[in-house]
Amino acid sequence: MAPFAAPFTVESGRLVYGIQLPVQSQSALYAEPWEAGAGPAELLAVARAAERHGFAYVACCEHVAIPRRLASAMSTVWYDPVATLAYLAAATERVCLLSHVAVVGLRHPLATAKQYATLDHLSGGRLILGVGAGHVEEEFAALGADFDGRGGVLDETIDALKAALGEEEFPVWEGERFSFRDLGQRPRPAQTPRVPVWVGGSSRAAVRRAAVRGDGWLPQGDPREALPAQIARLRALRAQAGVEEPPVIGAIAEPLYVGEPGWHVGRRTLSGKPERIAESLRAYAAMGVQQIQVRFRSRSVSELTDQMAAFGDEVAPLL
Repeated sequence: MAPFAAPFTVESGRLVYGIQLPVQSQSALYAEPWEAGAGPAELLAVARAAERHGFAYVACCEHVAIPRRLASAMSTVWYDPVATLAYLAAATERVCLLSHVAVVGLRHPLATAKQYATLDHLSGGRLILGVGAGHVEEEFAALGADFDGRGGVLDETIDALKAALGEEEFPVWEGERFSFRDLGQRPRPAQTPRVPVWVGGSSRAAVRRAAVRGDGWLPQGDPREALPAQIARLRALRAQAGVEEPPVIGAIAEPLYVGEPGWHVGRRTLSGKPERIAESLRAYAAMGVQQIQVRFRSRSVSELTDQMAAFGDEVAPLL
């Protein structure tokens, strides 16, 4: 059985790079002002630019509904990941489609499996299912989901999804919360032996979950200096659990701007010549990171796609 690396090839010592799509989530923490007036055309432009310039994946995250108390910080703009990634799948051919992350504990795993198996089938096997526990209590309450027990629910949901997103038309799962057998689902995913599952989050529970259950790890907000210890713990826990396949280890890089911006891009933004940016990003590979998620500062969709082109053409070859 082949290891679940991802639908793309990760070469030892070489970073691959992907992007969280703009527009589809507009938290005040990271959305650029131009995104407020953007929509499907800009999403398509970015996804096509990602494919042209060697990005491994485009990503879309999930919230079903945002309570009023959080709306000013989080906004209420959160596109549905299945609908969004399916829309972009029809306009692309190679770039992978990552849910970063789907809050799969909000629904029964068979319902989730039906959606994402169909997406993988329609896209020709380009799905990476990124999953996370979620954090908005009102969202869980509105959908009748267990917020306080969401960690345990997610653990079992991942295991059930691994069964349901494999090759069997009639998957079988018997667990504490969910059970199914003699219930057929077609179409099956295009990928074999199943769709890869990457686990998001940086809490102790999330790192353990990624180590024991994940094919990859998607850290959330770890500063560079914290990553080596997190990676070491993940690997130790994975070895203790007897999981032999190495995980795909990710990181979210600092905001980037290739070249001299000529406008205030923020003190945390890594900018300048391609060689300087590449040298900084190569430090992630030295830690054991295999894929980085990049975000560019921009004032328009055209500036963003220009930045993606500059990164793919001038920085990526140096990684």
